Amino acid sequence: MKLVIATRNPHKLEEIHAIFNFQGLEVCSAFDFPHIPDVVEDGDTLEANAIKKAVEICQATGLPALADDSGLEVEALNGEPGVYSARWSGEGCTYADNNKKLLRELAGNPNRRARFRTVIALALPGEKPLTVEGSVQGRIIEELRGNQGFGYDPLFVPDGYNQTFAELPAEVKNKISHRARALNAASNVWTHFFQGLEK
Repeated sequence: MKLVIATRNPHKLEEIHAIFNFQGLEVCSAFDFPHIPDVVEDGDTLEANAIKKAVEICQATGLPALADDSGLEVEALNGEPGVYSARWSGEGCTYADNNKKLLRELAGNPNRRARFRTVIALALPGEKPLTVEGSVQGRIIEELRGNQGFGYDPLFVPDGYNQTFAELPAEVKNKISHRARALNAASNVWTHFFQGLEK
């Protein structure tokens, strides 16, 4: 049985494959279904967007679908950019645009606490979608550092480390990141579903 990863973000897809043990499942992605339009992420929460993506891709393909939505939640900005992390600077914005806005919004603010959070949804045909989540605490630094990763990674230093997500080797980030923690939760909580899909 196939499992569809409901994303066309190559960076996200690469991370998921690097982190998650799909236990012999045949895995494909939204890239393999070019006729299916992109899901409009108009939910007010990460949970809503993850569920919407998983359910719509499941319905469009007839296959089980796994989707995630992630966001950076900054304490001094009342949890922003949160669910709007990818498009915080406006439609069509780049990672660089968002990072510039983050530095601008936090300029002179001593409170740099933040967390990355990921919600993962699993949709199976004819069944209610399920969710798990993972998060990692850290702080926002004052200048970009590193060229690994993507998004806000060059500005985020996880607790217990001196390097940003963009400086840490991928194998380290993929053990401690919000997405890694959510995927580990998915693996632990949904083992029986994945084993059932193998048969």
